[in-house]
Amino acid sequence: MKSHVSTPTRLVLDYGPLAVFFISYKIWGLMPATGLLMAASVVTIIASYAILKRLAWVPLFTAVIVVIFGGLTLILKDETFIKMKPTIIEGLFSVTLWAGLLLKRPLLHHVLGEGLRLDADGWRQLEFRLAIFFGAMAILNEIIWRTMSTDTWINFKVFGLMGLTVLFMLLQTPLIRRHQLPENSVTENFPAGD
Repeated sequence: MKSHVSTPTRLVLDYGPLAVFFISYKIWGLMPATGLLMAASVVTIIASYAILKRLAWVPLFTAVIVVIFGGLTLILKDETFIKMKPTIIEGLFSVTLWAGLLLKRPLLHHVLGEGLRLDADGWRQLEFRLAIFFGAMAILNEIIWRTMSTDTWINFKVFGLMGLTVLFMLLQTPLIRRHQLPENSVTENFPAGD
């Protein structure tokens, strides 16, 4: 039996840690904000499990990276690690999607399949586009944090990455509509590898 989550709850689970990070950075600075981001990420995973009765792998993976790179930031007192975190996450998402495409085992439908029903060609095209997008976001994060102030990087991390992601997904609407399966249809099986 699936647990349904209201939109406000979903938004808090998805963006709560980012909001905590941004607000605490503005009040106390980067190091305290990093510690609070780590705590908020762990609390969000626990709350998500309590509500959904399952762990979603993307938020769990993200929380693990936050804890590792946040911990390195605090232990070594070096903000480089927390600034590299988006690069690592976006880069690993890109590499994972590319690997799925190269091995002809698309992975995206396993993550989004319940909420989005596409035919096999639609999944492949969306996965290809997302692999490029995540790679570009990893490169962009590296450019921003290495060439701009911490304030500029924080604003990019909170508003730029999220804004670009929303814009990118909106631009995928025609692809999704073209390949969307009817509500009562069976999702296409993907070949084990051609």
